Amino acid sequence: MVKPNSRTKKISMWVSEEEYAQLERAAQKSAKTRSAWFREVMLARANSQPAKLNATEGEAYAVMAEVVALRAILLNVLFKQAKGETVTAEEMQRLIDRADSDKLRKARKRLEQASGSKAT
Repeated sequence: MVKPNSRTKKISMWVSEEEYAQLERAAQKSAKTRSAWFREVMLARANSQPAKLNATEGEAYAVMAEVVALRAILLNVLFKQAKGETVTAEEMQRLIDRADSDKLRKARKRLEQASGSKAT
């Protein structure tokens, strides 16, 4: 972690009133100072990492991950039933394992799409 007193460079930018308001709201939601939030978000982006989620975003991410997994399981089971097939316990476990293994990536993608940002 970089010590605050070792920061000797400053970055500034111009934004519109609307952009400023959006950035201000996001920083306030994070319960961090504006500069601390900007630094975290910019460094995460520079390192190709998602910014840390605040509590509300983290909860939305967890719920979305579970919804994505449940949707995958349900659609697979319904599809098999529509074809007149039954699902064995082993098949069900494979469906659950596959849905769980992919749910976080799919949830992040869906939340990014919903927020209008580009999914990575």
